[in-house]
Amino acid sequence: MKHTHSAFWDDLAEDLKDPDFLRDYILEAMRIQTVDHLVNSLDEAREAAGMTKADVARAVRAKDSVIRRLFSESSRNYTVETLSAVAAALGMRLTLEPLPEAERAYITEPLLSGSAADTHALAQHLTEVRDSDREEPALV
Repeated sequence: MKHTHSAFWDDLAEDLKDPDFLRDYILEAMRIQTVDHLVNSLDEAREAAGMTKADVARAVRAKDSVIRRLFSESSRNYTVETLSAVAAALGMRLTLEPLPEAERAYITEPLLSGSAADTHALAQHLTEVRDSDREEPALV
């Protein structure tokens, strides 16, 4: 992986040498990517089913405003219970999948050890992972 060098990337790479910061940064990047993927996939399924947000709200017995916020860019902090209910109303279910082996080197190993051999590569990889689902969301 080619490293991008700038004050931002160099500072981030230095910060990632702190085990607590490294773990927080990885967990936040994965949370963003996971929630974005789930919500984007559910919204695509809702549109494909021809359902409005109000239809989904009725189906899961939630306030319209809750479902509107779920599918908005402004808030992405929902419980598994809410996401699971919306998925069920759209004929889907939430599932877990193992990270690919190559991904584990960037995610699992640094979380367990509190360190990364190449913090520049880690920072760039996590940025790519976090932003990947925002470009072209895929169905669950």
